[in-house]
Amino acid sequence: MILPWLEDLGGTFPNPTAALKEPNGLLCAGGDLEPDTLISAYSQGIFPWFDEDQPILWWSPDPRMIIELSEFSISRSLRKFINKRRLRVTIDSAFDTVIRACAAPRDELGGTWITEDMIEAYCRLNALGFAHSVEVWDDQTLVGGLYGVALGPNFFGESMFSKVSNASKVALATLATQLIRWGFSLIDCQVSNPHLRSLGAMEISRERFLARITAQCYEDATATAWSLDMDLSHGPTSESIYGKTAFHE
Repeated sequence: MILPWLEDLGGTFPNPTAALKEPNGLLCAGGDLEPDTLISAYSQGIFPWFDEDQPILWWSPDPRMIIELSEFSISRSLRKFINKRRLRVTIDSAFDTVIRACAAPRDELGGTWITEDMIEAYCRLNALGFAHSVEVWDDQTLVGGLYGVALGPNFFGESMFSKVSNASKVALATLATQLIRWGFSLIDCQVSNPHLRSLGAMEISRERFLARITAQCYEDATATAWSLDMDLSHGPTSESIYGKTAFHE
């Protein structure tokens, strides 16, 4: 199969069901990372993922990994860690720092898929109110966080990092709790990995995923300024979610 180029398609993304099975979810190439392009992609269940020496590649894998917020819970061990109140959490206070920390090489090969062009693109989305970050601090030192894109009642997670034990888990648990309060439906985790599974993520078919988000996302979605509820500034307690204890072993 010859991979279609966005330029040849007039900038219109192909139907995600046309994506390749191997590599799983590769849909098309080319285009740009302008805000309108990215918002259009996410609203159709498509995201960019490519190395620095590649063209822009667009993906929609099957199955899709998500966190179903209606079923979200905090593990007992994480609850105990959060209750120590050692770490501090903020939202959208250091987006550029978070995305650059996520982009830092994590193996001996020194590679990263978060290129400088990607950083600039998502910083533009953050300035417009579509991309958001969660920061986890130990005193004044940033030790963990995550970032992603919000459209409708869905948060499309992009990447997370952790410099101390549990920091990324605290970021995700805090985000999930805040999103539940705001009436969000799901967190898109894109593709499966053991770390995400340990945080309660599960796989659903691309068909189910697309049915969910296309009914809820709109390309003219209104950007929103985010502010973390004060009682979540040190992470959610067991009573924070749905106003009752929410944890599992």
